[in-house]
Amino acid sequence: MSRPAKARLYVADALLADSIIAIGEAQAHYFKNVLRLEPGATVALFNGRDGEWAARIGGFAKRTGALKLLKQCRPQAPEPDLWLLFAPLKRARVDFLVEKATELGVSRLCPVVTRRTVAERVNLERLRAHAIEAAEQTERLSVPMLTEPEPLDGLMARWPAGRRLLLCDESGSAPPIAAALQGSRPGPWAVLVGPEGGFAETELDALRKLAFVSPVGLGPRVLRADTAAMAALAVLQALAGDWRTPRRG
Repeated sequence: MSRPAKARLYVADALLADSIIAIGEAQAHYFKNVLRLEPGATVALFNGRDGEWAARIGGFAKRTGALKLLKQCRPQAPEPDLWLLFAPLKRARVDFLVEKATELGVSRLCPVVTRRTVAERVNLERLRAHAIEAAEQTERLSVPMLTEPEPLDGLMARWPAGRRLLLCDESGSAPPIAAALQGSRPGPWAVLVGPEGGFAETELDALRKLAFVSPVGLGPRVLRADTAAMAALAVLQALAGDWRTPRRG
């Protein structure tokens, strides 16, 4: 059972003892009017580089606020080097995908354009806001990087050496994901899920021929793209990721 999250805020500023951090209208509104915090209350700040810091609310102006950094509570720690490649989906489903992928520890979110991709555009600003909110709520110390959409074949052509790619293969011919990952070592991983209409057969053929690609099946049922992404990420994190590390108290 989850416990109530403490007030946490992602900021871009460097975090140093006794520094004053100015927050904007939306953040000030959240602390003052949503959480009902008053000057003197303590909140947590993180920026993806300097760990987590305790900060005291100094006060609120009409549209801004000020926080004074007190001390570092958690040092910056390594997180999984885990990418998620996904074909853009309709708004509600891609928002869900980004939020849950952030909760599951993904470090980079990569929209890819496949032959059957139907979403016309990707609102990166909105998706980043969802990723930040999810990181704040789940006590992550970082926010995943969100890349510009690009053609799948172009990304495959310049794939980084040493990173393994788990291909969610809906054809039914791939080995079960748990069997494929059994005994796998931690390291740079990526998960690829296709569009709602699935990959074109020519795309699957090309992907299966790549040495760094491991096609896997996700069971006997047909999963929606966002469900497939969550299922694959969960199994990967359990068998070859950081789910073997206990949660801090």
